[in-house]
Amino acid sequence: MSDFIDQINRVHRAVGTRALQEGEARTVLLRRTYDAGIEDVWDACTDSERISRWFLPVSGELKLGGHYQLQGNAGGEILRCEPPRLLRVSWLFGENPGFSEVEVRLSAEGDGRTVFELEHVAVVPPEFWDRFGPGATGVGWDLAVLGLGLHLRGEMLDDPAAWEQSEEARELMRLSSDLWGAAYRASGAPDDVVTAAVAGTTAFYVPDRPEV
Repeated sequence: MSDFIDQINRVHRAVGTRALQEGEARTVLLRRTYDAGIEDVWDACTDSERISRWFLPVSGELKLGGHYQLQGNAGGEILRCEPPRLLRVSWLFGENPGFSEVEVRLSAEGDGRTVFELEHVAVVPPEFWDRFGPGATGVGWDLAVLGLGLHLRGEMLDDPAAWEQSEEARELMRLSSDLWGAAYRASGAPDDVVTAAVAGTTAFYVPDRPEV
């Protein structure tokens, strides 16, 4: 558990806005340095077999202009692919997903280390953002970044679905929700808005368990 907490705490988080043709977009950014070469990190993020080991099973044409689908999650088009440094995809989920894109940026840092950045940019309905804030997507991305770190170390969870229901995972999601609240506050959001968003995110990811 202490190792997972350490890995969650290694992530830098930032929250912002961006003016787009489609409207005002919200942005969440995660940055972390991995002890792995840039080619290895790129391969882990773009090879379908490796993606399934640390994230979700993925199908489709994983090339520029191709379409992908993550099992039970988002799908979209590969918009930019510049090995081994930049990948941008549309990130569409549900019947009316609106504008949503994810960009992964990699840069080498010394010998055998890679700075990983993931930015999710989306036009979000105001009522959804008011209820959950950045943690709605941020907590999920924290778990993905954690999974990638384990994979790059040659490790993996025996049963990810079971682990997500464990008290260890619940504690990590509570921590992640709080950390996204801190990033939201640093972006200039008022304390009462942050408190409400953290409460909404935590209740979504870590609902109260029924009493036995």
